[in-house]
Amino acid sequence: MVSEIRRCLEEGIEFQGELLNFRKDGSPLMNRLRLTPIYGEDDTITHVIGIQFFTEANIDLGPVPGYSVKESSKLADKFRSGFSTYRPIPVGDRNVSRGICGILQLSDEVLSLKILSRLTPRDIASIGSVCRQLYELTKNEDLWRMVCQNAWGSETTRVLETVPGAKRLGWGRLARELTTLEAATWRKLTVGGSVEPSRCNFSACAVGNRVVLFGGEGVNMQPMNDTFVLDLNSSNPEWQHVHVSSPPPGRWGHTLSCVNGSHLVVFGGCGRQGLLNDVFILDLDAKPPSWREISGLAPPLPRSWHSSCTLDGTKLIVSGGCADSGVLLSDTFLLDLSMEKPIWREIPVSWTPPSRLGHTLSVYGGRKILMFGGLAKSGPLRFRSSDVFTMDLSEEEPCWRCVTGSGMPGAGNPSGIAPPPRLDHVAVSLPGGRILIFGGSVAGLHSASQLYLLDPTDEKPTWRILNVPGRPPRFAWGHSTCVVGGTRAIVLGGQTGEEWMLSELHELSLASSAT
Repeated sequence: MVSEIRRCLEEGIEFQGELLNFRKDGSPLMNRLRLTPIYGEDDTITHVIGIQFFTEANIDLGPVPGYSVKESSKLADKFRSGFSTYRPIPVGDRNVSRGICGILQLSDEVLSLKILSRLTPRDIASIGSVCRQLYELTKNEDLWRMVCQNAWGSETTRVLETVPGAKRLGWGRLARELTTLEAATWRKLTVGGSVEPSRCNFSACAVGNRVVLFGGEGVNMQPMNDTFVLDLNSSNPEWQHVHVSSPPPGRWGHTLSCVNGSHLVVFGGCGRQGLLNDVFILDLDAKPPSWREISGLAPPLPRSWHSSCTLDGTKLIVSGGCADSGVLLSDTFLLDLSMEKPIWREIPVSWTPPSRLGHTLSVYGGRKILMFGGLAKSGPLRFRSSDVFTMDLSEEEPCWRCVTGSGMPGAGNPSGIAPPPRLDHVAVSLPGGRILIFGGSVAGLHSASQLYLLDPTDEKPTWRILNVPGRPPRFAWGHSTCVVGGTRAIVLGGQTGEEWMLSELHELSLASSAT
């Protein structure tokens, strides 16, 4: 219908169409739409007048005498159909396109698999109000799963299926809550077990519904190399010390990322002998689990306080950080861990954002990455940043683009107030490409627990504040937060001096199934 309307208006043709709707009581109602182009002095279209009106439809949808039940069902389907063949009719010296299209005469299977499944969750929620047939189709759970998978990716939907209560909640409601964030709430968790000895500057990552913690900085800046796991699917979650053979050298200020399902990859950090640029992988589900070093060729400079993320479940992306002598970096490297002998590849770009540490990298839209914040270099000085940069790695020649930040669109707009500049914060990637920012080291009296939401896929990305009820953490520092099961952001404990209280967790639940 949309393409036909566009064609009519481009050709200077008046459009008229009809669609049969139904009231809640089931009575038919005819919906007529008329679009008339208005011409200026030079015979170009300057305006379009649109008129929509409803009339009672005197149609008997009951069984027709002499017809079988099957035939009567086909007849009802025909009346419920929307627009069919268009036929232009003359009106003055212009043409009018009038008629009805037969999209709803297609089988439910074709409608669902070939058409509706390609729409977004928002579109499916809206299209259910068109007519009774589409309303019934949009209640189908299989359709909703296909819609979510097409919109969010198979990996995200696979993870969401592991969320406790997801089946009870249903894909339709889950899609609505993750789109609108209407059910988002903070809550405080208390878990058993302990992470001993105490540490800070560790790194944490989620594997399904498990939280994995590795390394950290102990007393007297002692680098640590032990591994702990917290299973949040357990009825009584508690920290478990996992005895893993061949652990990496102890470190802090490193990154821990999840690749290929249950595999974890550690990169860089500060060890006993200084900065590191080595790579280790752990299969958490192996019997017994053991770390193994990946000897990637042409590695990047040793560094700490860098940022990393994973792409396609197999590729590690590393950006920025702090090198020897406190030099800040601005490079971006990729390591394909699916290769038998992985090779580090620096992503060549004509321009890079200012060098920085303590920033975050987030993946959205399949192969796009978003960089936010950090302690960035500005001439001889270093400042906290609130700038946003994106890069599309599916392009033949990827490049960084500045999206928004201080002095950029969204900063001075009351409806788009950018987050205060910060580093060591948290970035949560939501289904559909949106990014949540909170926590970190923020100067002044600003609240670090305030949530900020950005959709980089918008034509003009604009920050907005997300007000969430519950008990948020006072702070959420880098390397202490991860996303579990696609619907929960877990903040690991609170800080008292040099210690982390890892028996207390805060959870940001994005859907009611996670509470």
